[in-house]
Amino acid sequence: MRKFTILILLCNIFLIISPKVSAQNADIEILRNINGITGTIETSKFISNSTTLVGASVPVVLGIAAIIEKDEDLLKSALSVGVSLGVSAALTYSIKQAVGRPRPMITYPLIINSYEEIHSNSFPSGHTSFAFATATSLSLQYPKWYVIVPGYLWAGSVGYSRMNLGVHYPSDVLAGALLGAGSAWISYKINNWLYEKPKKLFKLNEYFL
Repeated sequence: MRKFTILILLCNIFLIISPKVSAQNADIEILRNINGITGTIETSKFISNSTTLVGASVPVVLGIAAIIEKDEDLLKSALSVGVSLGVSAALTYSIKQAVGRPRPMITYPLIINSYEEIHSNSFPSGHTSFAFATATSLSLQYPKWYVIVPGYLWAGSVGYSRMNLGVHYPSDVLAGALLGAGSAWISYKINNWLYEKPKKLFKLNEYFL
């Protein structure tokens, strides 16, 4: 756990410092090759717009199913997913404000076409963070290929769509993916610890009674 915490801290330091060095050549070149590819814009808009709906629906659906089925484990999964999304959103907003990186179409208006009007900061990608938090949470709760593969394919498509629409650099998307996955992993571990702690205390009380 300590090693993972150090890794997360180092990643966060990298994520905050890296965009301060203006968008590197590789970053902008990759974006130029992806931005506005013919015939993909409408699909990218659809995938991008699905992010909030899909992400927010997962914990709600799991929670409703848990209440109907009176399934404590299912309710625990719903709470874990919901918390991970909240943590991801809070961290994304905080880093956006701290870094203050302009959108690529603002910095490079002559070479990047934006197909979505956005006025907030660019780094990291909130859509990508939200999508990867959702996919990682579900994968941790239900480690089956038919959950993991579709989940990460969708999350990866969200990240690609943000570049295709010209609203994020590749580094924004990469940072969002790391942030979302990291938020989900930490939330999952904390949720399990909080869930198991009362059980251990109960067993300890039984031992002394």
